[in-house]
Amino acid sequence: MKRIFFVEDDLSLIHGLSFALRQQGYEVIIARTCLEAETLWQAGGFDLAILDVTLPDGSGFDLCRRFRQSSKVPILFLTAADEETDVIMGLDIGGDDYITKPFKLAIFLSRVNALLRRSGDFRQPDDTLQSGGIIVHQLTREVIKDGAPVELTASEYKLLCFFLEHPNLVLSPEQILSRLWDCEQNYIDSSTLTVYIRRLRAKIEDDPSNPKRIITVRRMGYKWNAAK
Repeated sequence: MKRIFFVEDDLSLIHGLSFALRQQGYEVIIARTCLEAETLWQAGGFDLAILDVTLPDGSGFDLCRRFRQSSKVPILFLTAADEETDVIMGLDIGGDDYITKPFKLAIFLSRVNALLRRSGDFRQPDDTLQSGGIIVHQLTREVIKDGAPVELTASEYKLLCFFLEHPNLVLSPEQILSRLWDCEQNYIDSSTLTVYIRRLRAKIEDDPSNPKRIITVRRMGYKWNAAK
């Protein structure tokens, strides 16, 4: 499922467009301010960003500049600002398309679909996962914490990637264990999972005894805290 990051403060547009996008089969993650957008962006894994230009605490142009420092994900501006200079600025700083309000829903969806068809060309070539100060370059299997490399075992690496692919979601032990089966289908039990969690925390947490990235959710499982 394609993931769309939608930054907009107009509730009527949020409800209408997010409903239409979900009807098309897309997952929609919504932010209403620049601060909220920057926090959610850290989770990564988006296929398209739709940015309003005028937000309560800043500009979609500023968000675009920051996003472009680490991502090539397509960006579509959606705004009432239809001055030629605004359109040129939006495209010059890294936007891929620009729609002015009011607009027809069919045209909006057509633009979104067109950008998503090309989204594979905009992804980082190494399919980077990034969250909470942790960066994983999946092509090279390189793991970076706060700018320094981290050495992980194969199982620890798979566990970390699984968490980064599902930020802020509670993952049950059964879900995690299914990911950690080895290639011979030898089952890894819950006791071994506990050991892997402890070892991974020792390598990626600032204080493993008080973890902020991998959170234990009592009687449910574990959660990667993308807002760390």
